[in-house]
Amino acid sequence: MDLSDLRIFVAVVREGGVTRAAERLHRVQSNVTTRIRQLEEDLGVALFIREGKRLHLAPQGQVLFGYANRLLALADEARDALQDAKPRGTFRLGAMESTAAVRLPGLLSEYHRRHPGVVLELRTGNPQVLASAILAGDLDAALVAEPIADEPFEKAPAFAEELVIIAAVDHPPIVKRGSNLPGTIIVFEHGCPHRKRLEDWYARRNEMPERMIELASYHAMLGCVVAGMGVALIPKSVLTTFPDRRLLSVHPLGRTENRAWTVLIWRRGAGSANIQALKEILQKSRLASHRAATTATAL
Repeated sequence: MDLSDLRIFVAVVREGGVTRAAERLHRVQSNVTTRIRQLEEDLGVALFIREGKRLHLAPQGQVLFGYANRLLALADEARDALQDAKPRGTFRLGAMESTAAVRLPGLLSEYHRRHPGVVLELRTGNPQVLASAILAGDLDAALVAEPIADEPFEKAPAFAEELVIIAAVDHPPIVKRGSNLPGTIIVFEHGCPHRKRLEDWYARRNEMPERMIELASYHAMLGCVVAGMGVALIPKSVLTTFPDRRLLSVHPLGRTENRAWTVLIWRRGAGSANIQALKEILQKSRLASHRAATTATAL
């Protein structure tokens, strides 16, 4: 049983016979008759009661007619969905925790306002985990910090983050080579790009932290920093979500060290209308941020 058989069957029922169905389908009558016979043989039931050349729908045919209409409507819907450029269906998005906490609420609200028919699903993780999930088919796209491999993915810029080292409020400046470098750093698990940047920052100063504390959330990390347990490297934007910001000291990095791009990635060749819609919102957000920065500089 295939869709073309069902279309012929439905046409025979709706047109009241083989002759008019053949005319409607632009087929010869013998072809329509043969396909109906083959469908009955495939299903093992008689779909019509035959009285001479007249056909009456059998009870089994009545059952199939309901299913056939639903199947054909679903097939037409699937074809329209594939040919329609509108965002639709489920959009499985991944993001780093900092991005999900600070950047995504406004963006996803805008996405939902523009495309209410899309069901958004969000998963957080480090870039390695999210990239693997995309390649495994578990995510459609993800927002991750560079660097990320070029070959398996397509990319679009999302945000430029300013990175800072944070410490307890009374911590001395962390600026000079080999001077005042804290012995303990507070980081996420391996695979976090900010952890790697902080380790590299120490290595460039011929130092290594004596101890690493691994945590699973930024708010836990910020709380430990406030308590004087160590320092952390974070996007400065994360501080906007922390109510006890006054209990922290912020230590800027050098101009060659303080920028990190977050990019939207998806499997190469697997772009979709859902991804394109998010790219457009990200581009609008970047342009608005650039205009705001330009205006502030001019003032």
